[in-house]
Amino acid sequence: MTNPATPPRGPRVFEPDDPSVGIDPALDQPDVTAPADGITEQPDPVPARRGSFSWGTLFWSALAGLVVMAASLSFTQFITDAMSRSDWLGWLATALGAIATASLAVLAMRELFGLFRLARLTRLRRRIGAALRQKNIKAEQRAVSQLKDLYAGRPDQKWALARLKSHEGDIADPGDRLILAERELIAPLDAAAKQIILKTAKRVSVATALLPFVWLAMLYVLAENLRMLRLLAGQYGGRPGFIGSLRLARMVFTHILATGGLALTDDLFGQFLGQDLLRRLSRRLGEGMFNGALTARIGVAAIEVTRPMPYLEAQPVRIRDLLPELFRRTGITGRNKG
Repeated sequence: MTNPATPPRGPRVFEPDDPSVGIDPALDQPDVTAPADGITEQPDPVPARRGSFSWGTLFWSALAGLVVMAASLSFTQFITDAMSRSDWLGWLATALGAIATASLAVLAMRELFGLFRLARLTRLRRRIGAALRQKNIKAEQRAVSQLKDLYAGRPDQKWALARLKSHEGDIADPGDRLILAERELIAPLDAAAKQIILKTAKRVSVATALLPFVWLAMLYVLAENLRMLRLLAGQYGGRPGFIGSLRLARMVFTHILATGGLALTDDLFGQFLGQDLLRRLSRRLGEGMFNGALTARIGVAAIEVTRPMPYLEAQPVRIRDLLPELFRRTGITGRNKG
């Protein structure tokens, strides 16, 4: 409190070089205990949680190591026994083992590249979808450039690529570049994919009706469907291996279950043939036609999964359009005769 007997001090003038003027060092230091204006004290960061130890991972890793060691020791013992009998026999076994190892490495690389190609199609489809939603011309240009790189080494796409390049300069509106790419590059592939589905479905229908054993027919249907998936993926630039085909099959069946496609195929099959015609057909022939319809549905789902871009102006490949053609090729029509 100010002493009332002491008069208040007024302003004073000092010279910069006045030795009596100084600054208290204690007042010149910032108050580290007080937070700055508008800034609150942050708590200490929580240390990152370490990954939990997994006994399951340890078990499978140890088991895999034991299997590899057992195989290596068995092969080494085999080579030693062969060498003890005859030198040429041992060297022959060594050469065959080296050939088998090199072949296995090549197959593994092919499977890995096949998985990469499938993932490339999925990423390209997502990028094209994002470019269409955003109406981003630069993103569309990059997507079309990736499409051209995807099909650059294919002789069947050389003419389509040339046409696309000659018309790209006329594009100005968002979305038109991708529509042009679909018309020139993807639409011919859709037509070829449709023929692949029809041929596979026809073979499945005939084989199911003619094969004498059910298990043999099931194996044939499975092999034909896997072969169809590989052909369809290769048509659009995927070319998966065996493991890639299995992964593609999982993707296709997941898509079918998500869209309710199996029930749709059943309804279309019954509506097209009619109950009277189904009763006139033999049981095996009816099973064959139904398996053919299911194969066609799997093929349509495979197109939707492996096609590198969504449908824009092209007519989608639909199961309701494939069934009449399939039944016509197998000699069955949907007209009931009295």
